Amino acid sequence: MQVVPLGGLGEIGKNMTAVRQESGMILVDAGMSFPDEETPGIDVVLPDFTYLREHADELKGIALTHGHEDHVGALPYVLREFNVPVYGTKMTLGLVRSKLQEFGIKKGDLREIKAGDRQNLAGFNLEFIEVNHSIPGAVAIAIRTNAGLIVFSGDYKVDFTPIEGAPMDLGRLAALGNEGVLAYFGDSTNSERPGYIPTERIVGDTFNEVFENATGRIIVASFASHIHRVTQVVEAAKKHDRLIGVTGRSMIRNVQIARDLGYLDLPEAMLVDQRDIHRVPDADIAILTTGSQGEPLAALSRIANGTHRTIDVGPEDTVVIAAHPIPGNERGVSRTINNLMKRGADVHYSPLEAVHVSGHAAQEEQKLVLSLLKPEYLVPVHGEFRMLRHHANTAASMGIPEENIFILENGGRVEFKNGQARRLENVSAGMFLVDGGGLAESSSGVMRERQQLSEDGMFIVVARINAQSGELLGPPDVISRGFVDPQASNGLVDESMAVVTRTLERTARQRITDWGELKTAIRKDLSGFLSGKTRKRPIILPLIVEV
Repeated sequence: MQVVPLGGLGEIGKNMTAVRQESGMILVDAGMSFPDEETPGIDVVLPDFTYLREHADELKGIALTHGHEDHVGALPYVLREFNVPVYGTKMTLGLVRSKLQEFGIKKGDLREIKAGDRQNLAGFNLEFIEVNHSIPGAVAIAIRTNAGLIVFSGDYKVDFTPIEGAPMDLGRLAALGNEGVLAYFGDSTNSERPGYIPTERIVGDTFNEVFENATGRIIVASFASHIHRVTQVVEAAKKHDRLIGVTGRSMIRNVQIARDLGYLDLPEAMLVDQRDIHRVPDADIAILTTGSQGEPLAALSRIANGTHRTIDVGPEDTVVIAAHPIPGNERGVSRTINNLMKRGADVHYSPLEAVHVSGHAAQEEQKLVLSLLKPEYLVPVHGEFRMLRHHANTAASMGIPEENIFILENGGRVEFKNGQARRLENVSAGMFLVDGGGLAESSSGVMRERQQLSEDGMFIVVARINAQSGELLGPPDVISRGFVDPQASNGLVDESMAVVTRTLERTARQRITDWGELKTAIRKDLSGFLSGKTRKRPIILPLIVEV
């Protein structure tokens, strides 16, 4: 039996792992991640499907741990190519069903399970186990394979007083440990953090205090999929006699799904259409919104910038950013907070106040799970390399031998046979980039060109030549874009025109009339000149007009 993580290692997001044996192959999760500064203009980043395509006839199904985008966001793209059943809890499948409809996929084979259920799938016996996270319906998955029992934690924390559902089923984990766990694939997101993660209920106490003291509107920004956080805002609104407005496309959709499935008790009489929010007195409404990560186009950013169509913010208003910035988003969140404060709003945010607690286990909770499962082998998953390393250190401190801990990268393979594990050669596991609905492998060069454009700018050369002789007919036009100093840029343009003129005069003497050769000569000479002058290598786009 082989386990192949195709995403989620050395990064946050894109969680997808293949488990393969003679009877077939299954996937645990199929997530996406969001673009960063290295992927300008990209909408979504997906795991590489190459390995799945190479074993397409072996793929028998997909098991989901929970409904967050980093675990289910790639499903529409996977199901376009692979018609297989998908197993998940009611809340998870509710979110997935909405996403598939958005992509025009009407007949996904979605099969509902609940914690405690078992399911046979292509020679694998799956058992779904209750865990706590920041969304209802989160489960760990124990898989009985030909080689032994393996356990995927999914995202989890140990919360003895959860907002919804039962506490994590530690008794079942202990029973699995007594049965004998061959390998454990454990959430590493908070492995650097000592101690325990507090219960989600302390955020509810903070909300009640904020609602008690606020005199104007209250705007709460959260992840749209953090249904437990949304629940606590609604409960605070009930307690303080406020209506609820919802803005942001994903927040509107997820609130409706949670209401329909019975996970959110928000009566219709309390709900205000976003178009009517401005009609409600400020002291009588609380607004749920997206944008807790400072996303430029999200509702909270538009509110902070004064560009939202129906919601503005002023000195009497209170804003709560009920999330901690994901690594890489700190600048956007800071910019949003600054803009809100410039407009006079009273802003509450982490870590200054308890407006957010993590949904991922800290070190002592990880130790608890490791002590219950007693795995022979550990593969830390779900996190950047430093997080995987800290999880490995925690396991080693509990007696798991170093040689039994595998810190993998995406595409790394571990084979289990006769109770032993060994690494195999890596498989292809890059990323797919979604740009306006189209898919492109990250190695396609598109990102390199966009990065070069953003850093070094562009020069466009328009040259008119005689079709027969190759002679230059008049001075070339040179247009620059992306240079900071306009005066320096204008000087470069004049000098660049002279460089291009000399190049084309030389090629005319050589009787070169082939467009490809002319463009190559222009690029080579102009690139060398600009590099010497500016230490930059802008993209050079020659346009030859034959006359």
